[in-house]
Amino acid sequence: MTRFIKLFTNIINMSSRDKFETFKNVFDNKTLLTLFKLSSDGYFEELKSPISIGKESNVFNAVKKDGSLVCVKIYRVNACDFRKMYQYIAHDPRFSGLQKKRRQIIKAWAQREYRNLLVAREAGADVPTPYAVRDNVLVLEFIGDKEAAPKLKDKEPEDYKKFSNQIIKNIKILYKKGFVHGDLSEYNILNYKDKAILIDLSHGVKLESPNSQELLERDIKNVERYFLKRKIKMDVQKILKEMKK
Repeated sequence: MTRFIKLFTNIINMSSRDKFETFKNVFDNKTLLTLFKLSSDGYFEELKSPISIGKESNVFNAVKKDGSLVCVKIYRVNACDFRKMYQYIAHDPRFSGLQKKRRQIIKAWAQREYRNLLVAREAGADVPTPYAVRDNVLVLEFIGDKEAAPKLKDKEPEDYKKFSNQIIKNIKILYKKGFVHGDLSEYNILNYKDKAILIDLSHGVKLESPNSQELLERDIKNVERYFLKRKIKMDVQKILKEMKK
């Protein structure tokens, strides 16, 4: 019981409004048990505060026993569009035979992001290190110092050209590994001290997937759109051609 209380001390002490936004559709009984088990396994001691609250998941920073920070990403079981998730994951051979049931699909979705991050890290891409996944909860490397690194949409880089090159470099690294991010935009890129870190890899697909080339081109066009507004030109077709040599 003491560990359980400590796990949520900071959240319990939030204001009523913040607490409602934080708890809404997040901490069902099974998720609470999952968090308790991950904490008992030593992945973190205490959830500190929310980093981001999205449509399908909430991300918290959490402190470990040694005082270092990790990220805890919780997919909201009652809020996720599991039917849309299933459309993506049904073509992934790693999850063949998956039943069309909400909690099973969301669990597989969290596992998918974990595995995709492992693939990306192995390839040498700039992504957070995944530490653990259990049910609908993912534990990741904390990117930042005391505060979490902002997303590109919230903090513009000092050197646009250099930053855009970093993103394209990472797209190429993933492609060489036979992988496509699949949902890349300024919402899924962190700007950590002017270094691009790709996040949210749950939509990632292997090149064998029927829509991989379409997603690859969309990723690059999203990057092009962002930087074109900052007067940095990119040749999407040239980048694609170079990657496929």
